[in-house]
Amino acid sequence: MDAPRAAFAPLGLLAELTHRCPLGCPYCSNPLELDKRSDELDTATWARVFAEAAGLGVLQVHLSGGEPAARRDLPEIIAAARDAGLYSNLITSAVGLTSEGLTRLADAGLDHVQVSIQDSDAASADLIAGYSGAFARKRALAADVVNLGLPLTVNVVVHRANIDRIGSMVEQALALGASRVEIAHVQYYGWALKNRAALMPSRQQVDTALIAVERLRQSHCGDIVIDAVVPDYYARYPKPCVGGWGRRSLNVTPSGRVLPCHAAEVIPGLEFWNVRDRSLSEIWHGSPAFMAFRGTDWMQEPCRSCALKGKDFGGCRCQAFLIAGDARLADPVCHLSPHHDALEKLAAIRDDSTYHYRKF
Repeated sequence: MDAPRAAFAPLGLLAELTHRCPLGCPYCSNPLELDKRSDELDTATWARVFAEAAGLGVLQVHLSGGEPAARRDLPEIIAAARDAGLYSNLITSAVGLTSEGLTRLADAGLDHVQVSIQDSDAASADLIAGYSGAFARKRALAADVVNLGLPLTVNVVVHRANIDRIGSMVEQALALGASRVEIAHVQYYGWALKNRAALMPSRQQVDTALIAVERLRQSHCGDIVIDAVVPDYYARYPKPCVGGWGRRSLNVTPSGRVLPCHAAEVIPGLEFWNVRDRSLSEIWHGSPAFMAFRGTDWMQEPCRSCALKGKDFGGCRCQAFLIAGDARLADPVCHLSPHHDALEKLAAIRDDSTYHYRKF
């Protein structure tokens, strides 16, 4: 039997402040149908959400987008997170955020900055971002972060165009003064799903990259933390999606819908409650979307009798729907899933045509 469903307490909140962004990254996790600026939550509502999140047990808030700096009230939003006692992490493209603007955010109480960098090669980085000059602006902002004494994480989204340069991207993160680098393989939802065939690396590239990461961890031990995991389409076992559906984290969209994970809206039939209408506590404990796959009682075979079900919680529900056609089925990443072969076939499809860039 599951533990009582109300016993789970969230630790992290992903606050998607806006879907506006100057970049057009073809792997963007935002949905294809983006929230409009006119629908975005106001400052006071975000302040209430942060206070309610802290009351639930949330310790840290990740300020994301789109590009959070597109919000003119970002300093006030960060101050609200500070007032709620939350550790704030700004996830930024670095485009649209000036040195002076970053100083205002630090003065407001910002705790940490995470800068996404598309490649170690400037031309390739700008091509992937769909924005000329993005690479230079990212490097400049990273320097400003370090000069202000804020912790810096460099986030590298890995795919076919840059996976062979993992070593140089880690070296770049070190040179920028980052204390951590997150090597995040593309997750195929949203715009990335639309571009899957153009982004998917080969198995040989993935295997080579995994060896490179281990060598980098050994050679830079004590200098930088390197986080990386096996990409889903080349794994044998699924990962626990966001620590288990509705167990440890929640996501609030720009217009206030509360999701168990950032891609949950791809699953049809789920009912997502909005912070405009209900408290975060009410949503966390009783929202139909959060209850749908919380725990393990909902599982079918082979998950129901699997010894790992309390560890991986069946893997990703969105991936199960997108590949197997039913969110209640085993994540096709699992080698025990009858749909694992379909996932392997999708991983073998290549298309070198132009990216479908994410546009607002």
